[in-house]
Amino acid sequence: MNMMQMMQQAQNIQKRLKSVQEELASSEISGEAGGGAVQVVCDGQGKFKSIKLSKDLLNPENPDSVDDDTLETLEDLITTAILQTSDKASREMESKLRAVTGGISIPGLC
Repeated sequence: MNMMQMMQQAQNIQKRLKSVQEELASSEISGEAGGGAVQVVCDGQGKFKSIKLSKDLLNPENPDSVDDDTLETLEDLITTAILQTSDKASREMESKLRAVTGGISIPGLC
């Protein structure tokens, strides 16, 4: 295999990787705990998207007493905390990787 063929093959792999990354970013994967009392959705890259809590989780004896606005506010607060923490972790990872690579951009690392 000559150098030109290797470059072509690398470009094809890079295109396929980008396509798979886009596909994963647009997909949704859900999980649950407590028999469905907590439901979480992430994209195919593992990035958190949303959380849903059941009223039974907050007040098992009288779930109807839980106000919809209260439930939504709690879900929003949890979502915000998770997204902020994930963003901080990503920035920290990028900073550490830049220090190791000397600022050179290596696809898939940063």
